Amino acid sequence: MHNKTNFNGIILIFITALFISSCHTKDPKVKPNSTFVMSDKLLSSSTFATAKQSTLKNELSFFGEITADNNKLVEVYPIVGGNVIKVFVGLGDYVQKDQVLASIRSTEVAGFERDLEDAQSDYIVAKNNYKVNKELFEGKLNTEHEMIEAKGLLDKAAAQLHRMQTTFKIYNLKPGSIYDIKAPISGFIIQKNINQDMLLRNDKSDNIFDIAQINEVWAIANVSESDISKVNPGINAEISTLSYPNKKFYGKVDKLFNVIDPETKAMKARVRLQNDSFLLKPDMRATIKLSYSEDKKMIAIPSTALIFDKSKYFVIIFKDRNNIESRQVELYRQVGDTSYIEEGLKENEKVITNNQILIYNALND
Repeated sequence: MHNKTNFNGIILIFITALFISSCHTKDPKVKPNSTFVMSDKLLSSSTFATAKQSTLKNELSFFGEITADNNKLVEVYPIVGGNVIKVFVGLGDYVQKDQVLASIRSTEVAGFERDLEDAQSDYIVAKNNYKVNKELFEGKLNTEHEMIEAKGLLDKAAAQLHRMQTTFKIYNLKPGSIYDIKAPISGFIIQKNINQDMLLRNDKSDNIFDIAQINEVWAIANVSESDISKVNPGINAEISTLSYPNKKFYGKVDKLFNVIDPETKAMKARVRLQNDSFLLKPDMRATIKLSYSEDKKMIAIPSTALIFDKSKYFVIIFKDRNNIESRQVELYRQVGDTSYIEEGLKENEKVITNNQILIYNALND
């Protein structure tokens, strides 16, 4: 019995030795650890940014529109009624001050012409009458009272003639019963409610032209009730339009209209914008982003440094060309070109902002 036990033990030792030997003979191929190294070309074409503690900003986005500055907009009304014989400008045209916009033949102007002719005739008669009375007085053939009375009639006729001449000048009246509508300011025709051969009624109360200077315009944002407390004068504004999707216009909120529009259920906020190139037109639709600072600081990096993969955000940490790391981060908020990081990044760490996706793929192959 004892010999059998020893025999079994010897067999077990032999099998164990054989197994160990076979394991050593099947030496598997183990991939050596390798480190990604940036080439000279990749290093020279890459850009970097340093993570910094920065005041946290927030951004609100609203729909709105571009409008002309009300202080630089003039509505033009017809002073008389009549038949429109010619319209010289169209919607969107630029006009100079005192440029003729349209001409109207009017029976009212004909009446003014008769009044002017009567005033001119009365003045000539009064002038001659005064001259005769003055000569008679100097020849002792007339009384001073008669001369003074003639002088009074001349002054009255002169005043009436001056009044009629001023009326013609103010109303831009011309011979032939023509009334010329002239531009009161230089600017663009942004509204036109008149056409050739139109008959304008004497009691027409609607404006026929709107002229606006648009070298400075307003962007009006419709601020929802829930955001009213966050919007204050002086905060920065970024405006974009459908017409210029790749161009941004910048200004500041300079006025809040502290009433709620019954139609939109929103409060209006105004942003003044310089428009020297006249790119922005009244009634354009606009997206208005208002940004403001919060009483909090957080790590900030350029948004271009972020890599979105598998529903997570990553950045490439750069220490030197031999020491590069792909790291997951928690994005707190993105405002424009800046991203605020809640976790995963320390102040003064350097991130790659160009070629980072190429490097990320190389590190994760």
